[in-house]
Amino acid sequence: MSELRQIQVIRYVTPLREGGSLPAIVEGDDGFLYVLKFRGAGQGAKALNAELIGGELARTAGLKVPEIVFAELDPQYGKSEPDEEIQDLLKASAGLNLGLHFLSGSITYDPVAYTIDPVLASKIVWLDAFLMNVDRTARNTNMLVWHNELWLIDHGAALYFHHSWDNWKEQSEKPFIQIKDHVLLPFASMISEADMFMRSKINEEIIAGIVSQVPGNWLNDNEAPGVYADFLINRLKHADIFVKEINNARQAHL
Repeated sequence: MSELRQIQVIRYVTPLREGGSLPAIVEGDDGFLYVLKFRGAGQGAKALNAELIGGELARTAGLKVPEIVFAELDPQYGKSEPDEEIQDLLKASAGLNLGLHFLSGSITYDPVAYTIDPVLASKIVWLDAFLMNVDRTARNTNMLVWHNELWLIDHGAALYFHHSWDNWKEQSEKPFIQIKDHVLLPFASMISEADMFMRSKINEEIIAGIVSQVPGNWLNDNEAPGVYADFLINRLKHADIFVKEINNARQAHL
């Protein structure tokens, strides 16, 4: 597992008006374009924590994810922005944010137009049940096709237990019934094989290493990055629970 690179944002290109978080395309000092997720957006740093952890776990399992970087935003950026809403967002996000490499020319995944391998579909369904990711539905797939390969984006809605830390252990052992709405569930016919593969790729050491990269100032005083690791490690130990729920949802769907 490699450490995330850090870039400096040198140019704000354009907003991506999706939902309430107003991500934007920006240029980094390395010459590349990134989709910037702002720490000052509605869900705050929690969405960035989920993005970092979810994206890097997906990458560890060999799934395609745009490079994730830490992106430093100069406090001066907000002063010259004419749009008041964006100006406020930039001011509130001065400092460290999260960027994903912009996949220029990519298109949104369409289950009708793009044939997906059942093993790949099963791995993604397993991962999203593990992460409790509620945001990979037919309405909002959060997947892109780029150079004829499927890429995962936007894990900001995953790990929603962190909105209430007190019962993290109980949450980690829940089945995740929302998997019934997953856009890839109809194609995920190799869950047993995916379960074996994903458990071989994700372990306690990998989880701890990824979680350790969450910046301390992205956590509130009463939170600790170790809770993310504890949650995921315990959830991995009880993977049979959410795997059973995946199979139940598939049976109901069929």
